[in-house]
Amino acid sequence: AGKGQIDPRLPSRSNLIMQRGASLSYRRGAAPLVPARASRRPAVGAKAASGEVAKIAVLGASGYTGAEVMRLCALHPNIKITALTGDRAAGKDFSEVFPHLVTAVDVPKLVKIADVNYDDVDAIFCCLPHATTQEVIAQLPTKLKIVDLSADFRLRDPKLYAEWYGHEHAAVELQKEAVYGITELGREQVKGARLLANPGCYPTCSQLPLYPLLKAGLITAEDIIIDAKSGVSGAGRSAKEANLYCEIAEGINSYGIGKHRHMPEIEQGLSEAAGKPVQISFTPHLINMSRGMQTTSYVKMADGVTVDQLRHALVEKYASEPFVKVLDKGLVPATRHVRGSNFCLINVFPDRLKGRAVVISVIDNLVKGASGQALQNMNLMMGFPETTALMQLAMFP
Repeated sequence: AGKGQIDPRLPSRSNLIMQRGASLSYRRGAAPLVPARASRRPAVGAKAASGEVAKIAVLGASGYTGAEVMRLCALHPNIKITALTGDRAAGKDFSEVFPHLVTAVDVPKLVKIADVNYDDVDAIFCCLPHATTQEVIAQLPTKLKIVDLSADFRLRDPKLYAEWYGHEHAAVELQKEAVYGITELGREQVKGARLLANPGCYPTCSQLPLYPLLKAGLITAEDIIIDAKSGVSGAGRSAKEANLYCEIAEGINSYGIGKHRHMPEIEQGLSEAAGKPVQISFTPHLINMSRGMQTTSYVKMADGVTVDQLRHALVEKYASEPFVKVLDKGLVPATRHVRGSNFCLINVFPDRLKGRAVVISVIDNLVKGASGQALQNMNLMMGFPETTALMQLAMFP
C-alpha cells in the first residue's frame, strides 16, 4: 500500500487501523477476503459528532471480560469510565490488578458493587457471573442502559432457563424485556434496547454463519452438527482444577457433551431463523490456547442447493458488515487471523458426503464472543458509530 493508504490484507496482519467510526473494506487480489461493499446503512453517531460523552460503569471488572471491556474502552473517545467493581479487589488500582492496562487514564479504583454511585452513570457493562447478575440488575435504576455479558437474560423462556441453569429466574419481567444482541442479526432491536443480553461465544460463532442459511432455506433444519473449540479464557478467571496448566497443556478435551448450556441459546436463534424448532448436535472442546474460537458445522443442503450458493448467500448477507467477512473461495479461517479483534471470518466447503457442506467460522471468544460485541451493541444503544474503538486488526503472529 502507498503512503496514507489502508493495507488491504487480512485482519491478521499487524497494521492497526485507528480510524474511529470508519468501515473497513478489502480489495480483491491482494486480499483473500471477499471485497466489502460500501455500507448501505444510514450513518449513526450524532452524539459522537457533538462530542457527547457517556459515563459508564463496569460491574465485575476484575474478570477476563471486564478487563477486555476496559482495554477496548480505553480507545473510545465518547466513553468515560466512572465506576469499576471487583469485590475481591475492592480498594485496588485497576492497573494493579491488570498491569497491561496501566496506560488507561482517569480510571477509578475498584469498589464493591454496593458502593457504586449510579447518579454518575449513564450505562453499564455487567460482567458478573451467571445467576448473580439477574439479582443485581433487578435493583439498578431503570434510567440506566445495560449490556449484560452473563447468560441470565439470553433465553426468552423462563422454563427453559430453569431447565438448563437449575434454578428459577429471579427477574422474569426483565427477562421478557431483554433484547438478544448478535448485532448483525438484530441491529434495529439493539438500537432501541434498554437491557441487552449479550450473546455467548459459542452461540455467536455458530449463529453468524448458520442463521442466514437457515433463514434462506438453503440448509435443512435437521441433522446440524456443530464441532466447537475454544481457548481456556472462555472458562473464566476463577481458579478451577480443570483449568490448571497440567490439566490443559499438550492436549484437547471435550466437555459438556450433550448438555452444554449454550445449546438452547443456539437452538433458540436457529429456530427463529428456520421458522420451526431446531435441535442440534453440539460438542465443545477446550484447546490449550488463551483465546480464540472455531466452530465447524456440518450441514445438509436443501434439495438442488450447491456449496457455491451457500457461500454466495453469506457473501450477500455480510457484504456491507464491518466485522463479519467471508473469505475467498478455498481459504480456511483460522483463529490466529482474528486474535484480539472483533472480526468473524467465515467460509464454506463441500463435504465428502453428497448433499452436505462444512461451514467454518472463527472469532476471538473474548472480543466478538464477549466484550467486543458488547461494546458494538453499546455503541448502537448510545447513538455512537457502531465501529468506534473496535477497528483494531488481529495480532499476528
